[in-house]
Amino acid sequence: MTRLPGKVDVHHHFVPDFYANVIKSHGDPSGSHIPAWDPAMTQTFMKDSSITTAILSITAPGVAILAGEGGRELARKANEYAASLRDNSPDRYGFFAALPTLLDVEGCLDEIRYGLDILQADGVTLFSRYGRGNSYLGNIIFAPIWQELNKRHAVVVIHPTHAADTNLVRSSLPQPMIDYPHETTRTAMDLVLSGTKRRHPNCKVILSHGGGTMPYLATRVANLAKGTPMGETSLSPAEIIQDCKSFYFDLALCGSHHTMKLLLDFASHDRILYGSDFPYAGEAGVRAFAEELDSFPMDETLRQKIYFRNARALFPRFSSA
Repeated sequence: MTRLPGKVDVHHHFVPDFYANVIKSHGDPSGSHIPAWDPAMTQTFMKDSSITTAILSITAPGVAILAGEGGRELARKANEYAASLRDNSPDRYGFFAALPTLLDVEGCLDEIRYGLDILQADGVTLFSRYGRGNSYLGNIIFAPIWQELNKRHAVVVIHPTHAADTNLVRSSLPQPMIDYPHETTRTAMDLVLSGTKRRHPNCKVILSHGGGTMPYLATRVANLAKGTPMGETSLSPAEIIQDCKSFYFDLALCGSHHTMKLLLDFASHDRILYGSDFPYAGEAGVRAFAEELDSFPMDETLRQKIYFRNARALFPRFSSA
């Protein structure tokens, strides 16, 4: 089918040279690669893919690869760079503000204020886990950050990052291939079972890659977390499922027909968003998933919701783009 005009891409990465150089010098723990990127490549891809608006973000491992003042400075530099791209073409670009490691609570709070108040970012990017251990996003130490985001009714996109154990199954399976979707599930369920998601209802939280494996596993978690030795939570199974469905879900790299059937059955159709994952998946991979999504049978109303209407409702400043 002919692609509809006006797609809003909520999962589109930028890789400025200064960020790429930091990753090269420290190494990406996920075993992934650093793609070539410049603004012209994004512009060409958007034109070829009928994307009207791209909301830019820094992907894993993110600026948190640097600790302390280095992470704060890198976040500020990335956000000011993204803001400059947005300011040159405000109808075509938005951005999610990068934050230093969430273990630096004060640094994060400062950058949230600067990114949202001064730079007018469209939201913030969080990663699934921080530090050397299993500090997922429901950890109590991150409570001040969630409170600040909730107060601001912020849009929060959660991107997976490498697990604490970075040993690969095999060299041809770097963590982004299969571990990243599992990491999204881990942090989503941590947010739900800890009550963090329910305590911060004003946060509009987007899970990358169709929610990882969470839509597939949510009922398993809900039924086993209540009344068994496997889990302790005050939430009922119905409340767990309700909170799992309260996320938004982007479709980056998960536009295949069998995935779409599951996600459309699980999620509210008003909470599914188009995403490309450009440039990390490579143009061939991105286009393969886009073509599958284009060929998936759905009525025109639903297609428009997924391609642009849901995103424009979430980001009203793009409603006339």
